[in-house]
Amino acid sequence: MAQTKDVAHKGGALKTLPLNKIIQGDCIDLMNALPEKSVDVIFADPPYNMQLKDTLKRPDNSKVHGVDDAWDKFSSFKAYDEFTYKWLQAAKRVLKDTGTIWVIGSYHNIFRVGTALQNLEYWVLNDVIWRKSNPMPNFRGTRFTNAHETLIWAAKSADKGGYTFNYNAMKAMNDDTQMRSDWTLPICSGKERLKNGDKKAHATQKPESLLYRVLMSSTKPGDVVLDPFFGTGTTGAVAKKLGRNFIGIERESDYIKIAQRRIAEVHVLDEEAQGYTESKRSAPRVAFGSIVERGMIEPGTVLYDSKRKFAARVRTDGTLIADKVKGSIHQVGAGVQGAPACNGWTFWHIESKGKLTSIDVFRQQVREELH
Repeated sequence: MAQTKDVAHKGGALKTLPLNKIIQGDCIDLMNALPEKSVDVIFADPPYNMQLKDTLKRPDNSKVHGVDDAWDKFSSFKAYDEFTYKWLQAAKRVLKDTGTIWVIGSYHNIFRVGTALQNLEYWVLNDVIWRKSNPMPNFRGTRFTNAHETLIWAAKSADKGGYTFNYNAMKAMNDDTQMRSDWTLPICSGKERLKNGDKKAHATQKPESLLYRVLMSSTKPGDVVLDPFFGTGTTGAVAKKLGRNFIGIERESDYIKIAQRRIAEVHVLDEEAQGYTESKRSAPRVAFGSIVERGMIEPGTVLYDSKRKFAARVRTDGTLIADKVKGSIHQVGAGVQGAPACNGWTFWHIESKGKLTSIDVFRQQVREELH
């Protein structure tokens, strides 16, 4: 992976992707300068437009350093909406047809962002609740503690499929249980919280655990991940570690310097460590006929279901025959059961030394060869 480098964009189109680099400038202009349909995934942590008016203090009268940066301030909701539509339009242009976008926000802005996404005909796949295990308390005691933020995950449009979702990897990460859309993760704190002197380097630094889950779920090694609000580089740090390419866009020179130092210290995982449990849908397709032609199962072999209730013989072209039912392993499996459908790979078994083994083991062997 290329070394991280700051790039100050001078205007005009970028003919090649600035992989693993931070480009300084306006995110809308720079996304419009990138090659069209060149990015696999976008993670966006835009300004929340938090509309803070008064200084917030703790019970001990110490000041809470909230989000009071100029980049988070807009003159009106209308101005914020116009900004949101423009950057989402630019994001859609640069996103591949098989790509997806993640946008994170709080109650201040996420509903407005969601409206813009749908009005621009993105297709919402999930809204994910990041439940903070250690949220900042509500010091004034005037409302519930704000203990979560929302991520919207969307495809480019309703008719754009083929996007990456590493379902099996997510299941493996969750103790072999299907991953839900509510994630309990801590906020960025302790040693992970970057400092500029005795102050936070960035008011809204996201935890690496959050980006780890986002990238593990929706990208593959080598994919290009764009972050148009790069900040201090959490997306780039996690992307580099996992063997993904990143492009960072950031206006503020101070943030870029911090992100550059941070990412330079990240070590890329080796190829073996980057491995993960792949989705069966993304695995190479294997026909049962190829198992037969390789001699892994001979024509004439009798296959059984796991309880030996049904039996079928293998024919030379990889089809089966059982009584009056002929066809593929799936068709015959469904036919003998009187079922509307059947996964023949898991239904049929071969006998060896008195034991039954699923024919799916042969498919897995072929897939390993193809890999």
